[in-house]
Amino acid sequence: MSEITSLLQAARGGDRQASDQVIALLYADLQRLARQRLRQSGELTLNATGLVHESYLKLQGVGGLDFADRKHFLAYAAQVMRTIVIDQVRARQAGRRGGGLEEVTFNTSIAELPPQRDDEILRVNDALAELAAMDPRLAQVVEMRYFGGLLEAEIAAALGVTERTVQRDGQKARLSLSMAIK
Repeated sequence: MSEITSLLQAARGGDRQASDQVIALLYADLQRLARQRLRQSGELTLNATGLVHESYLKLQGVGGLDFADRKHFLAYAAQVMRTIVIDQVRARQAGRRGGGLEEVTFNTSIAELPPQRDDEILRVNDALAELAAMDPRLAQVVEMRYFGGLLEAEIAAALGVTERTVQRDGQKARLSLSMAIK
């Protein structure tokens, strides 16, 4: 049993110090996940450190660290980061925060705005939600692979299937998502 797994078991039992040690030991992995998530999402008000800290607060808010091992923890952390990013994109687009307004300069012409990726991010999120409704395992494979950065072998072990099944699920998921996003 690895050190992380034993700490996660202690954290599951309510040991706050073990929970903090898990975060400290996996902080570099969480930073990598956060940078990847932010790179895919465009410009947000959070940086990688802020996203890791927001994720930690959410993870603690749902009852602490109740995960079987490192892979499950990182997969869930990636999912939490994704929801934080989606929430920020939605908040940016909200009308009460000026999301539907056009920026106008002093000469009353429409300002040149950089292309927004918000719509694309929300379309991917909606397509992933539809995929989860049709086949939850396909959505889990996508989240673990692309948002969690896990390898096929790690995903197979976490889901209790073969690597070949993960490969097939990945192909099906890519096809479904590409059709849904178009």
